[in-house]
Amino acid sequence: MKLDWTVYGLELRSPLRISRSVMARRDAVRVILGWEGVRGHGEVVTSRYYGLDVDRITGLLRDLAPVVASCADPDELRARLPELPPGVLAAVDAALHDLEALRAGVPVHAVLGIPQWTDVPTARTIGIGSVRDAATEAGALATRGFRVLKVKVGAEDDVARVEAVRAAAPDARLVLDPNGGWTAEQAVRVVDRLTGVDALEQPIPPGRWDELAWLRERCPVPLIADEDAATVADVRALADLVDGVNVKLAKCGGLTAAREIVDVARACGLDVMLGCLVASSLGIAPAVHLTGHARWVDLDGHLLLADDPWTGIGGEDGTLRLTGAPGLGVVAR
Repeated sequence: MKLDWTVYGLELRSPLRISRSVMARRDAVRVILGWEGVRGHGEVVTSRYYGLDVDRITGLLRDLAPVVASCADPDELRARLPELPPGVLAAVDAALHDLEALRAGVPVHAVLGIPQWTDVPTARTIGIGSVRDAATEAGALATRGFRVLKVKVGAEDDVARVEAVRAAAPDARLVLDPNGGWTAEQAVRVVDRLTGVDALEQPIPPGRWDELAWLRERCPVPLIADEDAATVADVRALADLVDGVNVKLAKCGGLTAAREIVDVARACGLDVMLGCLVASSLGIAPAVHLTGHARWVDLDGHLLLADDPWTGIGGEDGTLRLTGAPGLGVVAR
């Protein structure tokens, strides 16, 4: 087997502001696994939050390359994978699934045990900005066909912005995401003043599970853990504290780990959101193959880019669509 990689930049259409940062671009690393003439692909993006920059990612891949070269087949590589940061592991895992599905001539969801896949609406993120800009963007997205909007909150004018979004897109489902930027008391105050909110995602900083329990008793909408829910153990511990968990492949380590987390969440009575980082269609595609397991689908990272170098999962009109092609189903532009 052989491991290769390439580095490229991803520019956003416009800077995305959330409660803890503003992002205008990020770098991505395409991971390529070759075996017997077939090449599987995955993508890892840089992230300050997860401690990944290009040098660290490429250094880890450099160390992994001789391990890959010594493996006779993908099964041996899976068994011998060293400990890696979840984002890097997710990219390698995606490439392995892509390789397996390409060799079998079927889409990745089929090798995951999901023979049928249907088109699914995805949320579209509206970052923190002015009330007027939020309303304008919401109206434009609704016109394009988006039925789910995620509103980033964590500023002084949160209530006014959410109300403006609701007025501009009255039929859309709204998910609020403070990215841990509120207190529990603030979350209750803000949500109580709003109508038509479908879910509240990670309102308080991670690690404050007592406050999550307090908030859930008082929150009138489903409460979703994101940063607090990274592992199977986290999900089991959160079962009585929240209503759902956000499963991100870059957070848990890829499709293999995500399937286990989804199964445990369902067994614990928790709903599932599928989330993502800003990435190309290649980086988003693996999670798209899991959407049948999710109540909320928030896979819009590729839609925030000025120029997506890959295509094949749709979403521009608010609906994700796979082509049915083997593997991940994406192709380079």
